[in-house]
Amino acid sequence: MKKIVIANWKMKLGLTESVNLAKEYKEKFKDFDLGEVVICPDFVSLNEVGKTINGSSVSLGAQNVFWEDKGAYTGEVSARTLKEVGCRYVLIGHSERRQYLQENYEMIHKKIKEVLNQEGIVPVVCIGETAEERKTDKRDYVILEQLHQALSGIDIMGDQQIIVAYEPSWAIGTGTAIEPSEAEYAHKIIHLALGDLFDNRIVEKNIRIIYGASVSSKIVKDFAKLDNMHGLLVGTASLDSEEFYKIAQAIVE
Repeated sequence: MKKIVIANWKMKLGLTESVNLAKEYKEKFKDFDLGEVVICPDFVSLNEVGKTINGSSVSLGAQNVFWEDKGAYTGEVSARTLKEVGCRYVLIGHSERRQYLQENYEMIHKKIKEVLNQEGIVPVVCIGETAEERKTDKRDYVILEQLHQALSGIDIMGDQQIIVAYEPSWAIGTGTAIEPSEAEYAHKIIHLALGDLFDNRIVEKNIRIIYGASVSSKIVKDFAKLDNMHGLLVGTASLDSEEFYKIAQAIVE
């Protein structure tokens, strides 16, 4: 499977800024074919950013989705609508949504099921421990619990894909990534847990594990060769197209 690098622009940019940055990405990655590159702008910017990168090697992703196809759900956006504007990926269960918007296991599970019902969109399932959970040696339990709650009972059919993004929430936005050996250990735990949930052929063929949290070009080479490392989810560093390009180059080499 190709490695993947996902840019999460969060709520950092307006519409014009998002389109301008998308133009920079389109130019930077015009000859990039070693891995997949995805940008996730806010909902308002999706359509225009999608038009901007159309026909390029950069794919469109969303930062969130609702678990119903349609209905009286004010302020929500369906997977069907995301597909309509050209999204190929969508983040689910990001720690910031769990922290600030009380997104829980049931919501995350339902969102994954609904996205998989829409052919052509890949759910990027975010998991990771808090500082308190890490300090009290609960990381392994938290990772296992989050994976089981999110993915138990999920059927992966044919060529359907799922990406699991390990993002220790205590490291997000700090500018300091965890030690590569610690990330490798967490990814090993994730890989073993996935083996309990799915057939090994599914795990190897249909699921990728990526890392996110204070990723920069200075440290990315230390992560590139780790076992069970299929890519990165990049936050702040993705707002600089040159920095993001360096990160993408390093992870796919």
